[in-house]
Amino acid sequence: MKEIHSESVDRLFDAFLKLESREDCYAFFQDICTVKEIEDMAQRLDTAVLLDEGVNYREICEKVGVSTATISRVNRCLNYGTGGYRKILDALKESAG
Repeated sequence: MKEIHSESVDRLFDAFLKLESREDCYAFFQDICTVKEIEDMAQRLDTAVLLDEGVNYREICEKVGVSTATISRVNRCLNYGTGGYRKILDALKESAG
């Protein structure tokens, strides 16, 4: 995977960390991303949630509307990536229950 560390990316992530509410996120993300980019990221997270719940690829394709290639990539990152998905999934589970 390509190395993404740079001063610009640091600034972007610092900006994310300054967001304090869901409304702040909507405002910032709508300004910085296209609707399609936001939807794609949301679909990837939905895919990770369903994979973590043990849902099979066919059902994920139907529920989320992503390709099997996207599911495979998310699955690879979930199982062999940097741990970003795992950290977020665990935090979401913790805040839900």
